[in-house]
Amino acid sequence: MSSKKTEAPRKIAADNRRARFDFEIGETFEAGVMLTGTEVKSLRTGKATIGESYAAQKAGEMWLYNAYIPEYLEANRFNHETRRPRKLLLHKRQIAKLGHAVEREGMTVVALKIYFNDRGRAKVELALAKGKKAHDKREASKERDWARDKARLMRDRG
Repeated sequence: MSSKKTEAPRKIAADNRRARFDFEIGETFEAGVMLTGTEVKSLRTGKATIGESYAAQKAGEMWLYNAYIPEYLEANRFNHETRRPRKLLLHKRQIAKLGHAVEREGMTVVALKIYFNDRGRAKVELALAKGKKAHDKREASKERDWARDKARLMRDRG
């Protein structure tokens, strides 16, 4: 009998699938997010989008910009602003590392996922990313199409 914990499947509230196509993904980080109550309830419905969201350093803190969390319908006048900047909870060393990579190496901090961990806390998966050129995107598309066609041929053969 093993003493390892079985990892529970985490509930993904928003996924940025386009980021893997537009950027070369480097190192990833997990960050907490400071949210209001209505934002958490709205995230649990799974209607949030982080397609154009990014993180940036401001006054020694990391902030998540342009993440869309829709209003929670039952909250009436106590609702939140849908695209407000949200503070990210990271260690100082992580913030320094991300800030350094953005300033010196021309990288971007992209949000890949917003999910709830096993304790019910909202987390953001961030990645240091470098933008792909158009020819790199075409190459990735060609490779993906060929892999799909190859799998189809192998399946048809037997």
